[in-house]
Amino acid sequence: MSNKMWGGRFATGPDAIMEEINASIGFDQRLFRQDIAGSIAHATMLAETGILTGEDRDSIIAGLTEVLAEIEGGSFTFSRALEDIHMNVESRLREKIGDAAGRLHTARSRNDQVATDFKLYVRDTIDTLVVQVNTLQLALVTKAEDEAETIMPGFTHLQSAQPVTFGHHLLAYVEMLGRDAGRLLDARKRLNESPLGSAALAGTPYPIDRHMTAEKLGFDRPTANSLDAVSDRDFILETLAAASICAMHLSRLAEEMVIWSSAQFGFVRLSDKFTTGSSIMPQKRNPDAAELVRAKIGRILGALTALLVVMKGLPLAYSKDMQEDKEVAFDALDSLSLSLAAMTGMVSDMVPNRERMRVSAAAGFSTATDIADWLVRQVNIPFRDAHHITGQIVALAEQKGCGLEGLTIEDFKFIDQRIDSRIHKVLTVEASVAARQSYGGTAPANVLVQAARWKTELTGQPHEPRPLGKKKHGGHGDGGVE
Repeated sequence: MSNKMWGGRFATGPDAIMEEINASIGFDQRLFRQDIAGSIAHATMLAETGILTGEDRDSIIAGLTEVLAEIEGGSFTFSRALEDIHMNVESRLREKIGDAAGRLHTARSRNDQVATDFKLYVRDTIDTLVVQVNTLQLALVTKAEDEAETIMPGFTHLQSAQPVTFGHHLLAYVEMLGRDAGRLLDARKRLNESPLGSAALAGTPYPIDRHMTAEKLGFDRPTANSLDAVSDRDFILETLAAASICAMHLSRLAEEMVIWSSAQFGFVRLSDKFTTGSSIMPQKRNPDAAELVRAKIGRILGALTALLVVMKGLPLAYSKDMQEDKEVAFDALDSLSLSLAAMTGMVSDMVPNRERMRVSAAAGFSTATDIADWLVRQVNIPFRDAHHITGQIVALAEQKGCGLEGLTIEDFKFIDQRIDSRIHKVLTVEASVAARQSYGGTAPANVLVQAARWKTELTGQPHEPRPLGKKKHGGHGDGGVE
C-alpha cells in the first residue's frame, strides 16, 4: 500500500528497510510545537491573502490546537509509516477536520516547512542556552567575589608561575562564557529569517505574503532566495560551532576541578551532589560530574564535524542527506545544556581550601618576578639584567634549600650589592597579588571591581564593588579574611 501523503506517483509502499532508513519521526517529533506554530501562521496568511477561506482557516487552527494538546498530553500516537513530524501532524489533522486539512499544504513544501521548524527550534534552544550560560557566569562571579583575596598559584605549563587570586582565576571563565553567549546570540541573529513560503525550491505561484508569516513567527524578515532558504543549514552549523567553543571552555574548567579536587592538590572540595564513590575503594571521592562535562565536548564537536561532512558535497537545493542534521544537533545541544547545568551546580557547591592554596602559591619561587620588578623600579636596573640577577637569587635559594623569603639580606647582597632590606617587602604572595593593579590584573581590588561589573551586567541591577577585607563565607582552612 502506498503512502497516501506522497500522492499518486507510487503504487506500492516502501520496503521495510527503506522505511527504517527514511523515517525521522523517532527524533524530529520534538519539533511538534514549532511545526504546529508554523502551520497556524501559514493558514492565517493563506486566509488573509484569499487563498484559503476563513472557515477552513478556523477549522485548521482549531484542529491543530487539538493536535498540540494531544501531543503535549501524551495521547498522540506517532507513526513511522508517516515518516516525520509534518506528515504525522497533517494526517491527524485530516482525521479531525477532513478535507480542509489538505488545503493547509498549499503554497509550501516539506522543504521549507522543515527548515522553518528547525530554525524555530534552534532559536528557542539558543535562548535557553544563553540563560544557562548567564546563570553559570553569575555563579562564578558570586564565588569570585567571595574569593577575591584568596591566593592560589597561577600556572603556565602547569608549573607554578606567579601568585594570583582564586577570584581572578574564576573570572577568567566568566569572560570566556561571555564571549560564548555572544557567539550564540550572533548565530541567533543570522538565523532569524523565515524560509516559510519558499516551497520546494523555486517559490510558489500563489499570491502569498511571506512577510506576514515571518512576522507572526517572530522572524526579522523572510529569506531572500528560495534555493538558499531550503538548502541552508548554516544556522545550525554556526550554532554548533558556538556550542563547541562553549563546551571546550566548560571542559577546561572541568579539568581544573578534577585537578584541584585531587589529594595531591587539595585546592577544592566538591560536594556529595556531584561526586561518586568507588565500588572497591571506600576512601574515593570521584569528580565524575566534572569528568563527564569534560567528555561532552567530544559529542558536541563531533556533531559539528558530522554535519559539516554531510553538507560539504551537496548541490542545491534540498537532498535527503540533510535529514541527518537534526539527530546530531539535538544530542549536541542537549549535551551542552546538561553540561552547563552540571557546571553551575559544581561551582555553586565547590568549597575552596584557602590555606592549602596559599601554601602552594608560595612554593616554587613564585615571587621571583616580583624581585626582578623591584630591581627595575628601585635600583633602575634594565629588566633583562634584573631577570638574570633574579635567576641567580633563585639558584642560591635552591642551593640553600629554602624559599626566597628565607634568604637573608646578606644572601641577596652576595648576588648583587645594590639590593637592600626593602626587598623583603615584595617576597610575600600577598604583596605580589596586591601589586598587580593594572587593568585586568589579579589584585583583589580589581577582582571586586570586575565582579561588580559582571553582576550589574548579568542582573540588570547596579552593584558596587564589595569592600576589601569583608568576611567571606564558605571555604575551609585559615586562609579566609576577617
